[in-house]
Amino acid sequence: MLKEFREFAMRGNVVDLAVGVIIGAAFGAIVTSLVADIIMPIIGLITGGMDFSDLTYQLKAAMLGPDGKEIPAVTINYGKFINLVITFLIVAFTMFMVIKGMNQLKRKEAASPAPPPVPTPEEKLLTEIRDLLAKGR
Repeated sequence: MLKEFREFAMRGNVVDLAVGVIIGAAFGAIVTSLVADIIMPIIGLITGGMDFSDLTYQLKAAMLGPDGKEIPAVTINYGKFINLVITFLIVAFTMFMVIKGMNQLKRKEAASPAPPPVPTPEEKLLTEIRDLLAKGR
């Protein structure tokens, strides 16, 4: 069982997938920081200092429970949702540009003609025989 697992884990596709997941996680952290630390403050400045992550709609106010402990307010945090939508759009656009670039490289590769294959010794001999027969006619 250990041998089978090692063969499975060492396949090229599994290793490539693992590398992709790790890079994707790091890329996600970078995009999250970009949105939270750079883009949203600029949008907040444009909108008069509003911080989207603090935008909420209160369904029920906070209150004291019968035991004297505070029961927190029930809110819909739509500002955080706006931040996540912007993050998603940036990631989606970036992935679109990466895939588009890869497709262009594949098209260029497919468009360039491959050199003709080198004839094998048998093909050369058959070509000579064909040529001699053609001369004899």
